Amino acid sequence: MQDKEKMLAAHFDSPGGPENLYVKEVMKPHPREGEVLMKVSASALNRADLLQRRGKYPPPKGASDILGLEAAGIVAGFGPGCKKQWKIGDPVMALLSGGGQAEYVTVPEGHLIPVPNDMTLVQAAAIPEAWLTAFQLLHFVGKVQSGETVLIHAGASGVGTAAIQLARLEGAIPIVTAGTQEKLQMAAKLGAAAGFNYKEEDFSEKVLEFTLGSGVGVILDCIGGSYWEKNISCLSTDGRWVVYGLLTGGEIHGDLLSRLLFKRGSLLTSLLRSREKEYKEQLVKAFTERVLPHFSRNTSPRLQPVIDSIYPLHEIGEAHKLMEENKNVGKVIIEMPSSS
Repeated sequence: MQDKEKMLAAHFDSPGGPENLYVKEVMKPHPREGEVLMKVSASALNRADLLQRRGKYPPPKGASDILGLEAAGIVAGFGPGCKKQWKIGDPVMALLSGGGQAEYVTVPEGHLIPVPNDMTLVQAAAIPEAWLTAFQLLHFVGKVQSGETVLIHAGASGVGTAAIQLARLEGAIPIVTAGTQEKLQMAAKLGAAAGFNYKEEDFSEKVLEFTLGSGVGVILDCIGGSYWEKNISCLSTDGRWVVYGLLTGGEIHGDLLSRLLFKRGSLLTSLLRSREKEYKEQLVKAFTERVLPHFSRNTSPRLQPVIDSIYPLHEIGEAHKLMEENKNVGKVIIEMPSSS
């Protein structure tokens, strides 16, 4: 029988491949000042988890070293100083700095988001990191405007599928890149006005054709180095190029600055995980007010998290492998043991 002060969590002893992951019994966390204890039903994978497992993205100072940047579950306890805006048993989802891929996690009270009535906890687990990231990139960083065209790289990823829908909600025109026809079809189904297979065509040429030569107002870029020339080619005058990941590395060889200057372009960068607690609270509040109501069935347009697959916690290595091979369309969910 499991010790009440212990819990199961995803763990790795040394950095490496997915095969290094296993489930281990660890100490259950205790909520500190202003924190809520959540009993986790499901979490979801993010690229940051893969990087952390490889030893390339350590958690911020003071954060849990357990993987998992988002989770959904129920409120299970309170630390001192909580405002008690929640009660025991409330279904919630949360943006985390770490710790989501475990049976319990502690969360600052202001980082919790209520789960809509007609949504399961597994569906809710696909929302916090991807949707808050996409919302932040579009609104807090990229300042997207109605009528603008937005180029979204990795259009079938968790952030990509969220960004397509959020751009539409704002009245912007989302277009995407992806590596397979299946992923492009998914993006179109979610509202992408156009999609380009980066393996088969020059996306910058296609973007310029689509925009009749004017280019895009905002680029959401998680690819980095290898895309820089094509990105600048299809960026509009006064456009905003937002970099939030470096899947192909950060090195750039060429005259980036003069080409950016010529277009009066802005190069913006953003990481959400390392942001201050107060910034995340503001982001969660804005998202809860402006976006969350659109996940309900009776709204139009209705937003929907896209789930690729669901793995039990003990198969977390297989889940990492799937994402590492870029096979997922939407989010990969990790479900916690139900007997805990």
